[in-house]
Amino acid sequence: MYFIMSLNAYISEVLKNESALESKRVQQIEPLPSYIFNKISQGETAALTFICTHNSRRSHLGQIWLQMAAVYYGVELVKAYSGGTEETAFNPRAVAALLRAGFAVKEGTGINPKYEISSDLHTLNIVSFSKKYDHFENPKKYFCAVMTCSEAEEACPVIFGADLRVKLLYEDPK
Repeated sequence: MYFIMSLNAYISEVLKNESALESKRVQQIEPLPSYIFNKISQGETAALTFICTHNSRRSHLGQIWLQMAAVYYGVELVKAYSGGTEETAFNPRAVAALLRAGFAVKEGTGINPKYEISSDLHTLNIVSFSKKYDHFENPKKYFCAVMTCSEAEEACPVIFGADLRVKLLYEDPK
């Protein structure tokens, strides 16, 4: 059985180790803060869509953690989304990782269940389920496409409507 830390303790522990980020990784994410700052300074919402192949792990985690960070730091004009090049289901191991980090997760039913992700640390309520990146709930224009896997990067040479495309690729643990 997993020991479930409080979300606040988990975030504090991660922040202690932020200097351990590889410089290559820091360079990859450099465009994101500028994009977010520019949108917010113009009074616009900074919308970021995290995209991977199956929309089952990395893209969900990117969406949830960015939205949590925005809520945690009181940045109201940030909205995170996720999608894939195909629709599958939210991976149970990714859901377990959220539980270990201290999120509350309520699972729906069906082949592609909707999960309600929340936190008592701050007001955070996200409904997560696998969907394609161009799903009607995701932005169609004026957003940043954050590519989280090389397969999705290759499968989507163009993301229509995106202001910016950032590669934040992770090696697939499979």
